Amino acid sequence: MTEKDGIDVTETGVGTPISLLIVDDHPIVRDGLRGLLDPAPGFTVLGEACDGAEAVEKAVALDPDVILMDLRMPRLGGVDAITELARRGVRAKILVLTTWDTDSDVLLAIEAGATGYLLKDAPRDDLFAGVRNVAEGRSVFSPAIASHLASALRAPRETPAKAVLSTRELEVLVLVARGTSNREIAGELFISEATVKTHLKHLYAKLGVNDRAAAVARAYEEGLLGNAVPGRS
Repeated sequence: MTEKDGIDVTETGVGTPISLLIVDDHPIVRDGLRGLLDPAPGFTVLGEACDGAEAVEKAVALDPDVILMDLRMPRLGGVDAITELARRGVRAKILVLTTWDTDSDVLLAIEAGATGYLLKDAPRDDLFAGVRNVAEGRSVFSPAIASHLASALRAPRETPAKAVLSTRELEVLVLVARGTSNREIAGELFISEATVKTHLKHLYAKLGVNDRAAAVARAYEEGLLGNAVPGRS
């Protein structure tokens, strides 16, 4: 049984708390995130890091479920840290917490292996939901970042993705963008989870990506999702 502030999280339906590593070069941001998340049922903060290099070291040592990663930091930035974590096979999911800018950091982080992106001014409930969704392997984008992705990702492609995706693959892609799990996609489309995985494999290949988050980002680039914003209602 795990208790936080007198609350048995197993009895609240939260189950095993999601363990977190907070990475940011500003102490006040780290303190604020710890103060917000650590007392909350369903979360536990294992540690903090002030830059990407320390983040890699602590992620290997602490084995968190989710890493809250800033992008712009001294010594080793967030994108390089995400790349190194992937190279080392660290299992933690990466939720980027950033202030929006117009450079390519977000796209590079997607390609490096990050699963979600929220702005630092996101409401508390959005942060909690984002951490939970990322821990479960779902892609999470704040509305502001999602809207910017459509204009920020403009790499030319010889064959438009929309022309090569099947109707079923597009249906799967839309559900992925909403943060729907493979099991939920299977139930909604009345197909097996194995078939969902096959569709994902095919659309990844056609979009030239390797995971769900990158597929969503590429879909915005190609205009496949229109004005839809990924997220769970």
